[in-house]
Amino acid sequence: MITDITLAMARELLPPRPQDAHKGTFGHLFVVAGSRGFTGAAKMTSEAAMRAGTGLVTCGIPVPLGDIVAASLLEVMTLMLPATNAETLSRAALAPALDFAVDKDAVVIGPGLSQNEETQHVILEFVRQCPLPVLIDADGLNAVSTNPDVLLAAVGPRILTPHPGEMARLAGLGTKELQADREATAFNFASKYGCVVVLKGQNTVVAGAKADANDVHVFTNTTGNSGMASGGTGDVLSGIIGGLMAQGLCGLDASVLGVFVHGLAGDIMARAKSERGLIARDIIEGLCQAWLQLETRGTP
Repeated sequence: MITDITLAMARELLPPRPQDAHKGTFGHLFVVAGSRGFTGAAKMTSEAAMRAGTGLVTCGIPVPLGDIVAASLLEVMTLMLPATNAETLSRAALAPALDFAVDKDAVVIGPGLSQNEETQHVILEFVRQCPLPVLIDADGLNAVSTNPDVLLAAVGPRILTPHPGEMARLAGLGTKELQADREATAFNFASKYGCVVVLKGQNTVVAGAKADANDVHVFTNTTGNSGMASGGTGDVLSGIIGGLMAQGLCGLDASVLGVFVHGLAGDIMARAKSERGLIARDIIEGLCQAWLQLETRGTP
């Protein structure tokens, strides 16, 4: 059974905002992202997580790039991690990243990390060893596609956010074959590897099981537009879903709510700026209006 994600469903999934809350109430997300030439991915993922209502966000970044990221993310903390000569994460980054994650609430790993051999090793071992909910995107997915069985060995929940090309590599399919039945592809992969799959594209597909359950559900998104087909929008989605997990939602619920509000923010900003002119940062800007629509019973 395939279920459309509706406004009413998204509203039911909204995490509570108690009036006596403090920043710790809304979780701490650890974002592992960025390399030389791809600091924007780290910035947008982290900022989107803050706009998703997360209490605290720390961005783990290769040492030489830390000041670049810290200077432009005033609300986000940074963790400087050991780097290769190419200014990507080195093997030495694995231990401090795992140590830092111990008392956090969720992790996003992959945006802009590069396909450097040492970095890919760090990603695979982090995916295997980290006990937290971990969202894997971009170069994280490139690493996992070389050994999908790492997901079976993982000790915590795993959420994958591939575009069709990445999903094809993960599933060992041709892109045309995958696109012919996106729902079945996402369902089969989620069932086989015990993860949540967010297969991006028109009517993004979310497949996975609830926490502590085995039955895989499939959802299709009903928001979004062609203006969101541009660089960086996937990083924004990763930050939103990661932030919702840090606030206590399971991977499936965070993904269902995340894709809806991501698309809703894109729709709001497309009406203001046009689909043709939309860029990823506009979606971050539109998140506040999207949350207001969900909270005040407005209509998209």
